[in-house]
Amino acid sequence: MGVTCNNLQYFMDVLLTPAQRSKLDPGDDAWFYDVPRFVTHVDQGFIAQLTQLYRRLLPPQGRILDLMSSWVSHLPEEISFAHVEGHGLNAEELAANPRLDHYFVQNLNRDPYLPLPDQSFDAVLNTVSVQYLQQPEVVFAEIARILKPGGVAIVSFSNRMFYQKAIQAWRDTSELGRVALVQRYFAHVPQFGPAEVIQRPGSVVERFFGTGGDPFYAVFARRL
Repeated sequence: MGVTCNNLQYFMDVLLTPAQRSKLDPGDDAWFYDVPRFVTHVDQGFIAQLTQLYRRLLPPQGRILDLMSSWVSHLPEEISFAHVEGHGLNAEELAANPRLDHYFVQNLNRDPYLPLPDQSFDAVLNTVSVQYLQQPEVVFAEIARILKPGGVAIVSFSNRMFYQKAIQAWRDTSELGRVALVQRYFAHVPQFGPAEVIQRPGSVVERFFGTGGDPFYAVFARRL
């Protein structure tokens, strides 16, 4: 049974209020990302942990969607995939990503519906970008739609962000509150099974002196 527009709006309002979806910079995201940023947004410790998680969860020769990607994907070099589809807001960054077999540019805050067939991917990845989604319920429902049964969605993030582009619900909570928020995104879509969490925030001493590297958080769930 499909979700009507009225029901969809109701569910969206229940999960996040309009204020919680707001950004300090309300300008078009396409303008903000118009200039390529060939930088790494997290440190090597974070990347190593993420690659190891991919190594554990991603099926060799699977079809992968790297959602909200850039010029790097952090996939294990030794694993081959049948197809890696990329998505993002900057074509130059995506064109420079050596792991992508194909990519498309789309502003998910303007159009959250993915131009991809049902049940066509084994995994969907979202790295340090979930904080920018203003319609996460729709995007997560779309992720479930394109995943094959048993496929996995992996959302990873740290404490870094473009603050002016993160939604208020993300900005105004703690790091563990952000973990809970992503868990709620998954729980809101009945096609997902229970979400699992990996959280490595570092010790209090490391955080105080800034010696522990970027915190690593990952929330992942499988399509039922």
